Amino acid sequence: MRIHIATDHAGLDFSTQLQDHLRDAGHEVVDHGPVEYDALDDYPAFCIRAAQAVVADQAAGVETLGVVFGGSGNGEQIAANKVEGVRAALVWNTSTAELAREHNDANVISIGARQHSFDEVTSFIDTFIATPFSQDERHIRRIGQIADFERDGSLLPDPRA
Repeated sequence: MRIHIATDHAGLDFSTQLQDHLRDAGHEVVDHGPVEYDALDDYPAFCIRAAQAVVADQAAGVETLGVVFGGSGNGEQIAANKVEGVRAALVWNTSTAELAREHNDANVISIGARQHSFDEVTSFIDTFIATPFSQDERHIRRIGQIADFERDGSLLPDPRA
């Protein structure tokens, strides 16, 4: 599987270690930056490029997922989710990694590098990669509703109206 990775300065060490871990597991890794430590770097472009690459690869039929890192993972998730077709989930344990795939068909996860040990992070990512989407009709329906809103702003009628 191809894994697109991006981070900010807070996740750079994790990103470097993670790339080795993923390559050792047989994955192709594409690093979207940064390439060196800069405490003032701006993560949005790195994360958006990784998210764009995930969407492009998936559209081309390439089996791919994305992982973005930061101090908390919040900003990185927000940036990735600005890309149409991305469903980025903030992950903080193996259960959230699993549910992101099973229920939301997430194609990108975001992790707070300052919140977890490297062993925890690798277990989250390994779980995310190994877990398939459930294909449950209710989850497909909900993902479709999100995609509809993303595409044209449409929502189901408000039941309170």
